[in-house]
Amino acid sequence: MIRDSGDISFLGMPISRTWTFGAALLIWLCWSSLLVAAQNAPTDPVEVKALRDIKNSLIDINNNLSNWRRGDPCTSNWTGVLCFNKTEEDGYQHVRELQLLNMNLSGTLSPSLGRLSYMEILDFMWNNITGSIPPEIGNITSLVLLLLNGNQLTGPLPEELGYLPNLERIQIDQNSISGPIPKSFANLNKTQHFHMNNNSISGQIPVELSRLPSLLHFLLDNNNLSGTLPPELSNFPNLLILQLDNNNFDGSTIPASYGNMTKLLKLSLRNCSLQGPMPDLSGIPNLGYLDLSFNQLAGPIPTNKLSENITTIDLSYNNLNGTIPANFSELPLLQQLSVANNSLSGSVPSTIWQTRANGTEGLDLDFENNTLSNISGSISLPQNVTLWLKGNPACSNSSIVQFCESRNSDTNNQSSTESNATCFTQSCPPPYEYSPTSPTSCFCAAPLIFGYRLKSPGFSNFIPYRIRFENYLTSGLELSLYQLDLASIVWESGPRLKMHLKLFPDYVNGTSSHIFNISEARRIISMFTGWKIPDSEIFGPYELLYITLLDPYRDVIVTSQKSNKISTGALVGIVLGAIAGAVTLSAVVSLLILRRRLRDYAAISKRRRQSKASLKIEGVRDFSYAEMAMATNNFNSSSQVGQGGYGKVYKGILADGRTVAIKRTEEGSLQGEKEFLTEIELLSRLHHRNLVSLLGYCDEQGEQMLVYEFMPNGTLRDHLSVKGKEPLSFATRLKIAMTSAKGILYLHTEADPPIFHRDIKASNILVDSRYDAKVADFGLSRLAPVPDIEGSVPDHISTVVKGTPGYLDPEYFLTHKLTDKSDVYSLGVVFLELLTGKQPISHGKNIVREVKVAYQSGMIFSVIDERMGSYPSDCIDKFLTLAMKCCNEETNARPSMADVVRELEGIWHMMSESDTTTTDTISTDNGKEMTPPSSSSMMMNPWVSSEVSGSDLVSGAVPTITPR
Repeated sequence: MIRDSGDISFLGMPISRTWTFGAALLIWLCWSSLLVAAQNAPTDPVEVKALRDIKNSLIDINNNLSNWRRGDPCTSNWTGVLCFNKTEEDGYQHVRELQLLNMNLSGTLSPSLGRLSYMEILDFMWNNITGSIPPEIGNITSLVLLLLNGNQLTGPLPEELGYLPNLERIQIDQNSISGPIPKSFANLNKTQHFHMNNNSISGQIPVELSRLPSLLHFLLDNNNLSGTLPPELSNFPNLLILQLDNNNFDGSTIPASYGNMTKLLKLSLRNCSLQGPMPDLSGIPNLGYLDLSFNQLAGPIPTNKLSENITTIDLSYNNLNGTIPANFSELPLLQQLSVANNSLSGSVPSTIWQTRANGTEGLDLDFENNTLSNISGSISLPQNVTLWLKGNPACSNSSIVQFCESRNSDTNNQSSTESNATCFTQSCPPPYEYSPTSPTSCFCAAPLIFGYRLKSPGFSNFIPYRIRFENYLTSGLELSLYQLDLASIVWESGPRLKMHLKLFPDYVNGTSSHIFNISEARRIISMFTGWKIPDSEIFGPYELLYITLLDPYRDVIVTSQKSNKISTGALVGIVLGAIAGAVTLSAVVSLLILRRRLRDYAAISKRRRQSKASLKIEGVRDFSYAEMAMATNNFNSSSQVGQGGYGKVYKGILADGRTVAIKRTEEGSLQGEKEFLTEIELLSRLHHRNLVSLLGYCDEQGEQMLVYEFMPNGTLRDHLSVKGKEPLSFATRLKIAMTSAKGILYLHTEADPPIFHRDIKASNILVDSRYDAKVADFGLSRLAPVPDIEGSVPDHISTVVKGTPGYLDPEYFLTHKLTDKSDVYSLGVVFLELLTGKQPISHGKNIVREVKVAYQSGMIFSVIDERMGSYPSDCIDKFLTLAMKCCNEETNARPSMADVVRELEGIWHMMSESDTTTTDTISTDNGKEMTPPSSSSMMMNPWVSSEVSGSDLVSGAVPTITPR
């Protein structure tokens, strides 16, 4: 992203410059001279060389590190380099902190980082760094904070990191780190925070970690962990949060010993393939958040009373039976209780909400899709309680039908941008604005602005905790309550809570109170960047996303450490000398810089004319045309691996050795600039193993190209065509169906906000070397509806029809109403392609209609793909039933994507139990591969329709007119 040449930056944030260039140059030179004298010791030469190596390994497209080319790092105040004076030890200054947060840096981490042997904080958060973590970082024995989250790092965790004796926090989350957790990490006796979520870490959790004495937060959700849940984790003496969602502990039970973790505040094991009974957790006195959803837990819910501090209980999507315990009514802080999609029976105890009649906090009760027969007691709900009973026999009772409506997918959207400001008719001179919470009416001030996120909050509804949070944060920052304005609050997937904070100066400090003084601004910033705000039990760990400094705070970047005192005479001499030198040098330097800026301006202007789109995109690598040409041997035809309506796809090899797929949009193609931008913007923030990863783009010299991870097995359409190299077995086809569905489920339920793909088809489903599917091509995708002014969420988007004939949802085609069920229909067509090997429309025949006719005539086996070989008839039966349900003409009759995934998992387990001969494996959400056992009990093209009824298979008429 190109910044205006007149901007300077701090921590990656632009700061507007209003001084004239000459005046700014003079003052900068004066300050530089003063600081050179004040900091009367140079930086350790070893560290100077290390910093230059670090700079050379980085790609700094915004020139945030431009001042790293001149002077001494500590005395010249290189951006992001904070030092301390160690002259009493060796006569040098040393780097204490490397703060390079959110600077749009790419490239790799240099092994020379290990030579900054005095460093305490290493911060590269929220950049685009690739490559692996250098093991040399393990040499920095003084390191306290290792902050590498929000990059594109790959490779394993270095064992050497386990020997950092002073490390308190390791944050590597939201990267692509793979491999196991080194057992050496059990040596990190001072580490309190393990934040390793959203990576590809695999293997068993080392039981050796359980001896860590200081660990508070253990966040390993969204990885590929497998094996069993170690019972030894209950030995953590001080653990507060155990969060392991979306891993694959296949067949493992939840150890009963977890009920002995007396200090635990949050236990989240969502979607971990766990089985067995639900443990008794009543012995955890302060447990506030429990999520065991999307597992295969069986048996009754324990009736022992849980902690009175609990706010959230999610046991949905399991196999729990028995009744709903009445002791759920004895939880005064409960905000959310979900036991949906289980096998619970009996009555719903009304005491759960009757005890809330006089309360003010909301309570959401989701009991959908069980076998509950009625409600015991009063059915009159307090205004602050919602109850969902759809899919239970109780809904046949007309007196409770009001609780049986369809549940919105986002019933707990608490996003807010409210402000208490009342001075709408007046104005503050920019960049000043009203302090909304100030006791002084219409008080104008310049705030410090921070992006802030709660990574693992202990509640589902923030509203009752808002005042408590404001007090917690302001007291931690040593500010008054009215100095904080929560400018926006947004729930994100995880769930995590993102905030936009504005901190205003204290209005009682005299005439200068309209801005923070420089020392106070630095103090507040260091509280965030140094993680000096005390932890909170209910709010959990936080992370810093960005810092924005307005114009009055430009001087915050002038010096990053306090100057030593110098005498008045020396100060006068230095000032006079600096001014004289500045006058002499300013003309020469101004001329040189002016010439350079004119040259840069011409280049920037040319680039802007060539690439309007690239100025708007952040978060992905911006490749040059030359890099793309080199990667593809100048787009040689031998590199071409595909072609579509948008243009050609090439296999390329980047300068760092990575193999990529480059989609080159041809002039006049069907993909316009809007689709090009849409795909970049969406894929840059979507991260799931079953969605293709966007690595970057090129938008120059009239070209538009997208750079993806390379998928060696091409598209699903390639494999289903007659020209496919090898026919796919049924198990492999089922695996592709499963992994495709999981990618789309992520779009519908985990993306924030949710996304409708709108162009699901076999040619947009790519296959990797293990035949795991990844959904691609988001050029037509649309964000799901957002709440309107009254807080309700529309059930559709009204939009011009786009997509591919044969895959289009009939209702969407006729009404222009796009829903998540439109994607379900398209995926159902893909399922039929997997079964038949046919295209959606071939020789004027529609696949949905043809399969239905074949079924009704008793000739269903005639349309099954003969190249599939042998297959279990009951599994084919169920797969066909699911596909036709997805292709139902009526939107509401189609299953949700969650139901589709659940049904596919059931078919896979059925196939495993029937002892098929296939050797295919299926990869779960967390990377665990499951392989059915071998046997010879197979049938060749049988069809026994024991599950499918005529009412299940519905008309599949689809318009074949090319959409607008």
